[in-house]
Amino acid sequence: MLAENEPFGYDASALTVTEVDVALLASLRRRNKAEPAVHTTVKFDMPLRETTLTRKVAESPFIPDDSTERAEICQNTLEIQARALASRIEKAYAKKCVIGISGGLDSCLALLVCERALDILCRPHSDIVAITMPCFGTTSRTRSNAEIICDEIGAELRCINIAEAVSAHFTDIGHDPERHDVTFENAQARERTQILMDVANMEGGMVIGTGDLSELALGWATYNGDHMSMYGVNGGIPKTFIRAIVDYYASKCENKKLADALFDILDTPVSPELLPADSVGNIAQKTEDLVGPYEIHDFYIFYMLSYGFAPDKLYRLAKYALGAKYSDETLKKWLKNLVRRFFAQQFKRSCLPDGPAPLAVSLSPRGAWLMPSDAVAK
Repeated sequence: MLAENEPFGYDASALTVTEVDVALLASLRRRNKAEPAVHTTVKFDMPLRETTLTRKVAESPFIPDDSTERAEICQNTLEIQARALASRIEKAYAKKCVIGISGGLDSCLALLVCERALDILCRPHSDIVAITMPCFGTTSRTRSNAEIICDEIGAELRCINIAEAVSAHFTDIGHDPERHDVTFENAQARERTQILMDVANMEGGMVIGTGDLSELALGWATYNGDHMSMYGVNGGIPKTFIRAIVDYYASKCENKKLADALFDILDTPVSPELLPADSVGNIAQKTEDLVGPYEIHDFYIFYMLSYGFAPDKLYRLAKYALGAKYSDETLKKWLKNLVRRFFAQQFKRSCLPDGPAPLAVSLSPRGAWLMPSDAVAK
C-alpha cells in the first residue's frame, strides 16, 4: 500500500497522489522467477520533470522504526547467527570457539553469538577461548570492556601482548616502527590472525570471524588479517544493525554488569586501534573519520545491493532521508568514497570465509554477489 484516502471524505474531487518507484519494481521483477511470460505493454509519453517525493525514505532501511518489530528482527537475526554457528561447530567437530576480542561492537556481537550457539549445543561457555591481543593502539577502555564481557558470560579469556612479536617482525622486514603507515597497521592485524589460527589448531577449535557487511563493502579489513577466519558470523550484517542487536541484547539483559559494559561499547568510537592512542590514552584512530559515517554507508549499501540503484538515485534518496543531518556535499563525498572502495576492494570479498546471511542483502561470493575483482568504478 503506497497511499490511500481517508474513508467517507467530504471532498468528492480529492485525489490520492503518490510516486511509483519504477526502478525498484524493475529490480524486483528481474529477480521474480514466477513472473508470467505474457504481459501487456502500454506505451505513453510524459515530459520529464522533477518530482517532489512524498513517501517516507527511511534513514536506516535495515532497521525497522517500530520498536516491537525491531526487537523481533534483532532476536531472529541473533538466533539465525547462533544456529548457523552451532551447525558448523557440530559438522567441524570443533572443541572450542576461538575469537579475537577487541572491546568493539563487532567482536562483542560475535562473542554473544558464540554464547548462544553453545547454549543450543548444551555446551559450557568455557568452550569459548576469547583472546585479547593488545599492541600499540589498544586503549584501557576497550580492553576493560572485553574483559568484563568474557568474565560475565563465562568465556575463557587469554591476553597475548603482540607488541614484541610485531616489533621483531618490523626488524625482520626492515620497517621503521616510527613510520605509522599501512605496513605498521596491517602487521598488527595479521599477527593477531596468526595467533588466533594457531591457538585454534592447538585447541582443536575454529576461529570465529567478526568482520561485518559494512566493512566488507568498504574493504575496511586487512587482507589475510581480520579479513580471514574459519567462519564469519557477522559477514551478513551491516554495522548499524550490529549496533541495534547489541543495544537490544543489553536492554533485555538481566546482568547489570554485562549490560553496562555493552552500553559502554555502544558509546565507544568505532576503531581498529592500530595507531597509538592520544596523549591522554583515548582512541586516536576513529574509523568514521576516515571512511565516513556508517549511517550514510549502510543507507547506500542497502539500496545499492537490494535494488541496484545507480549513484544518482542513491544520492537523491539520501538527500530526502538524511538531508537534515548531513549536507549535500557530505552525502556526495561519502557516496563517491563508497563506490570507489566498493569496486577496488572486491578481491577481498572474492575469498571470504563461510558465514550466515540473515538478511536479504549479502556479499557472499558463493552466489549472492558475483562480481569481477577488476571491475571499474568510474
